Amino acid sequence: MAPTTKIHEGVFAIHKPSAITSAQVIRDVQRHFNPSTLFAPWMKAEQSRKDAESHNQKNKRRSWKQKQASQVKIGHGGTLDPLATGVLILGVGSGTKALHGFLECTKSYETVVLFGTATDTYDNEGKIVARQPYEHVTREAVEQALEKFRGDIMQKPPIYSALRVQGKRLYEYAREGKEVPVEIKERPLKVEDLEVLEWYEGGSHEWKWPEQEAEAEDKVVAQKIMGVETAGGDEQGSTGGAKRKREVEDTVDGPATNDVSAKRTKNSAEPEPSLTADATLPKPDTVPEETLTSTAEPPAPPLSTTTTSEPTAPPAPTTTTATSPCPAPAVRLRMTVTSGFYVRSLAHDLGAALGSLGIMASLVRTRQGEFELGKNVLPYDDLAKGEDVWAPKVERMLDDWQEKHGDGRSKEGEGQVDGVGENAGHGEDGNGDGKVKVKKWRSKPAARASVRKNSSSSG
Repeated sequence: MAPTTKIHEGVFAIHKPSAITSAQVIRDVQRHFNPSTLFAPWMKAEQSRKDAESHNQKNKRRSWKQKQASQVKIGHGGTLDPLATGVLILGVGSGTKALHGFLECTKSYETVVLFGTATDTYDNEGKIVARQPYEHVTREAVEQALEKFRGDIMQKPPIYSALRVQGKRLYEYAREGKEVPVEIKERPLKVEDLEVLEWYEGGSHEWKWPEQEAEAEDKVVAQKIMGVETAGGDEQGSTGGAKRKREVEDTVDGPATNDVSAKRTKNSAEPEPSLTADATLPKPDTVPEETLTSTAEPPAPPLSTTTTSEPTAPPAPTTTTATSPCPAPAVRLRMTVTSGFYVRSLAHDLGAALGSLGIMASLVRTRQGEFELGKNVLPYDDLAKGEDVWAPKVERMLDDWQEKHGDGRSKEGEGQVDGVGENAGHGEDGNGDGKVKVKKWRSKPAARASVRKNSSSSG
């Protein structure tokens, strides 16, 4: 690619592959952007900015992270589970300030729900904690059950999420096999569209239950938290082992930044702070900074199969091998939802509503805001093909963003990119299209300078 003097900043989207974290995607993108011709002007400008810092500012750059060589500043506008694929929005340079505009944009997903089991993570990468019958689950029953999940609903986040209770992430409680000290509150969400794309009879599809069973004591804790009971026989196949570490969030409702510090309510479930990848990359996962509380009536609790007082012999658990097909049915769903929605929780709640159990077997984010697969999303494989392949596409997407939204820089007398809060509606025009809300400076000069300093810090 021919040398350029233009500084490229803004927002674009990349197609995240399966089996890697969103943070790893950022690291991979940085590894290609840092030495590139396209971003050489940005790197030069960043180094000049650091060289022009005052002595006091340089003294603040004491941490190991801050002393590392400059990298192209990149953040994401909503993480995806490692198993998930699809649209991952990335902000470059000043474009990271616009990522908060994606807090309230709608997102579209395709997922496969597999019935018959529950896992500690609500997906097929966790350990089985309960089993229930699935033979009665039909497409017609699923279609009918989906009615309660459309429109305005209440949803409880899964315990394997980055939300916090008393300063500790929920998945840390799960890893340690401990009960959450306070009740995880349901929260109001909106499902704008939810439909069945395809139905799979048992034995006719590729998806499988996990092979690993949770330890007996972990099952007791998980079943109590989830409100489910097993059909019996869970002791068989228990493998034990270390708790699985997980950087998960099938929907993340906030950008990655490294300048955010938030006070947390001690007795409420709260999301982890957002992070930005700059000199080094932090652990991923961001969700809206909010307290998970609601006064709306929650959905019905999961159904239990232990409804009679007469003792009966529990059925032996059905197991599958790496080659045998799963005997339980599955369904592919397509949905459009608002920020804060957990697809894993939908899979779990749908199974419960059908008198069975359900896990998320696959997930694809097909759209977020104005970025949609097949239209304006960079294929991840293009990175390995070299700058001549990916640079023209990235340059075009960043230029399109600049033309539509501006560069997001804070300038006196002009607008500043402002993140839209979780309860502020769907962006500036209220339609959830991911547009960035802009507001004029109205603060005092001293306060304004403080905001500039924090928002422009690049570590």
